[in-house]
Amino acid sequence: METEPGNGSGSNRAIMNDSSDTTAAPKASLSGPASPKASLGRAARSPFAQVVFAALAGIVVGALWPEFGAALRPMGEAFIRAIKMVIAPLVFCVVVTGIAKAGDLRSVGRIGLKALIYFEVVTSAALFLGLLMAHIVRPGAGLHIDPSTLDSAALTQRTAGAALPGAGSFLLHVIPESAFAAFAENRLLQVLLFAVLFGCALAHVGPTRAPLVLPFVEQTGEVIFRIVGYVMLFAPLAVFGSMAQLIGQYGLSSLATYGRLIGACYLAAALFCLLLAVILRSLAGVSLWHFLRYTRAEFILAIGTASSESVMPKMMEKLRDCGCQPAAVGLVLPTGYSFNLDGASIYLSMATLFMAQAVDVNLTLRQQLTVLFVLMLTSKGMAGIPGSAFLALSATASAVGVIPVGAVALMLGADRIMDTMRVVTNLLGNCVATFVVARWEGALDVDRARAVLHGSQTTRTQ
Repeated sequence: METEPGNGSGSNRAIMNDSSDTTAAPKASLSGPASPKASLGRAARSPFAQVVFAALAGIVVGALWPEFGAALRPMGEAFIRAIKMVIAPLVFCVVVTGIAKAGDLRSVGRIGLKALIYFEVVTSAALFLGLLMAHIVRPGAGLHIDPSTLDSAALTQRTAGAALPGAGSFLLHVIPESAFAAFAENRLLQVLLFAVLFGCALAHVGPTRAPLVLPFVEQTGEVIFRIVGYVMLFAPLAVFGSMAQLIGQYGLSSLATYGRLIGACYLAAALFCLLLAVILRSLAGVSLWHFLRYTRAEFILAIGTASSESVMPKMMEKLRDCGCQPAAVGLVLPTGYSFNLDGASIYLSMATLFMAQAVDVNLTLRQQLTVLFVLMLTSKGMAGIPGSAFLALSATASAVGVIPVGAVALMLGADRIMDTMRVVTNLLGNCVATFVVARWEGALDVDRARAVLHGSQTTRTQ
């Protein structure tokens, strides 16, 4: 029988330390406290310190040798590819194991429904916050840009001829034509659907009729987590290459060109993160500051590689260590990568008003409500589509009818610089969603979460 969250039962389900894990917390020395030199050496070897140093080194290299920095792009892309290689099988193993062990098939539907409701409410709040901030700061005012002078060809090249799917197409896209194709093409929602069906069927069949399947899936998941550990050893190199490429290709001058827009977006994201802190504390009983401190290496890595997917496996592992049951982690976190893009929502609503202000178009209240409604639809399911932000902005401009679609080309210079804001806010929003939905479903051990985040309980991911 599952225990209620927050009753201190988390110690019975504590994850054993792995003696071979080099990231495990060091044991206290019997000879007394460690020397300052030894402490400094351990700090320098920590994943967080290595990633931060790599990011700073990448910025320096990109600024001093732009051409060389731009040529380092394959380093970051290779790392992201290696992570994507294991995401689909990892999500499958975590979801199947969580559902089969829980045994309560109705809880799967409740978790999914609660997650979707939470996603819609929070992303709507993010869209509204972006519009409000754009009204206050007015980042595009005074530019007086003629849309006919903008380079639409560059926009077409950036989107690679892709298009956002309609509602019917999106629903059909969730259903794979082949389970093997879903894994081969790394279609996360398709893999998630297959994993849910597989886990429900396995729970229905039971361990007596399929005694080998669940242990095999569970052990496969452990092996994949070990592979993730191997790939993560190269995280500093990936961050170095990505940061060098960003600065070398785009330069620091872009910061001045779009300074007001960038500042407004980051300010809106900071305010939204404060809202997430309130949500996490009030609905899940967990401190956002302590969670950020616990996952600081993952967030720095996500910033450096400009990809929240690069840390999905480690985030799944750390959320499980924090007392979230595997079924909740496996269902909420991957789904959030398509349905809970809070940072992208802030960016899209603010960029829409920036474009209108830049070409001297004053939107009425009705037109702004149209912007919100269209973005509520187009911001879902954007993951994996080339140039999806530009496609969403183009669709919004067309729906409003008074913003020239060519004005979307204005965002080409600022889009890459916004990646940090989008990545951090998206990732943080999905982690908070996992905690909240798990608490609503009684699938969160609050005592264990607090013990892990305060450092009083050692886990294999520390």
